[in-house]
Amino acid sequence: MSANQFEKKSEAWSALFTEPTSELVKRYTASVTFDKRLWRADIAGSLAHAAMLADKKVITPADLAAIQRGLAAIGEEIERGDFKWSVDLEDVHLNIEARLIELAGDAGKRLHTGRSRNDQVATDVRLWLRDEIEAIGALLAQLQRALVELASQHVETVMPGFTHLQVAQPVSFAHHLLAYVEMFARDGERLVDVRRRTNRLPLGAAALAGTSYPLDRELVARDLGFDGVCQNSLDAVSDRDFALDYLFALAGIATHISRLAEDFVLFASQEFSYVLLPDEYSTGSSLMPQKKNPDSWELLRGKSGRITSALFSLLTTLKGLPTSYQRDLQEDKEPLFAAHDQILSMLGVATGALAATKFREDRLCAAASNPALFATDAADYLVHRGVPFRQAHDLVGRVFREAEKQGKPWTALSLEDVQQISPFFEKDFLANPSVEHAIATKRVPGGTAEECLRAAIAQLEQDLRQRENKP
Repeated sequence: MSANQFEKKSEAWSALFTEPTSELVKRYTASVTFDKRLWRADIAGSLAHAAMLADKKVITPADLAAIQRGLAAIGEEIERGDFKWSVDLEDVHLNIEARLIELAGDAGKRLHTGRSRNDQVATDVRLWLRDEIEAIGALLAQLQRALVELASQHVETVMPGFTHLQVAQPVSFAHHLLAYVEMFARDGERLVDVRRRTNRLPLGAAALAGTSYPLDRELVARDLGFDGVCQNSLDAVSDRDFALDYLFALAGIATHISRLAEDFVLFASQEFSYVLLPDEYSTGSSLMPQKKNPDSWELLRGKSGRITSALFSLLTTLKGLPTSYQRDLQEDKEPLFAAHDQILSMLGVATGALAATKFREDRLCAAASNPALFATDAADYLVHRGVPFRQAHDLVGRVFREAEKQGKPWTALSLEDVQQISPFFEKDFLANPSVEHAIATKRVPGGTAEECLRAAIAQLEQDLRQRENKP
């Protein structure tokens, strides 16, 4: 039977029907334009299924050999770009099956024994996603490495730390960069967890109830590298939690990239001038010749919304579905694929932009010398002299209020000024505070002191090497 005959005869299911499917509906319901990217997974799943059918004597060894030859030929055709994809055949599964029947005859018709497109597509998406999770994890590690390498160069570079976008306390620039390494590390952990939950085999659930054929689902799971099988056939064909988990993990990555981008948009502004934008990751203005715009960072910030919308799209699709397979589940793939493709680009651009950016250490250091940044250290001065912290906090607040009244930095007040507020203030209180001292005292684990940062960088470098060398 030719592929055309396969299309005209039944569309794989139409023996019950007397009228052909409307051309409008045919194109409206077809998914081959986007699900054809699953072809490798579809062929891999079919090969494992066929081998199991032969092992259980459901098909003959000759059938298996014909199926294997046919699927190998189809894979080569797709690789070469010679395969003819047909919207009339709806999806990747029927396109490959139709071509297999052309090449293998009746053996190709026997391949679908004991399975449905319901468990077939669920298997294909899991197989595809399992490999793509590892690819995203590798790119995420590259972004982390870029941040760690930058941090190692800037342990002694100081900058203002911010809360509420107001200057707060001085920190090492390395400390600022390592905050993002921690965020992306959590994203990596989520990806590992998503892969674990994805790696269960739905095949063998058939349409919804399982099958009367003596299938060995555990054998197929082992052949395909799954950790086990989905335990309930109704759930197996309708479960898309693994796709939701993946989209949630991607939304986390995109959110953290967006926050990183926001920092660099601010840092590139004339008001901050902490960074010099690289030409290759910037654009100019069509009107204003002096402009260099942080467009790469702005679009990283903007495109994060696409990832979040993909997550909400699938959540919305799933929320009203009854138990078992529904055609609505076809709507899982476009947001899943779109978010995946977008995060690939985002990770690449963010890593490249980081590596190409130059940092103005003079501006960072000058900004870190703002006396307002030493308010907490001023309170600590009193605490070390026995004043309770809440009282010290209040006294330093009064010092700052007096400085505002006089229109000068608090370090420029007179000893008489501060001793009128409290006799606990001594002459050394007004000595110019040291950025280096303020940072060096923050020695708690996770703090910004140099020894803490160097230890953190060494540990992160070790963790990244272990991930890169992991088989």
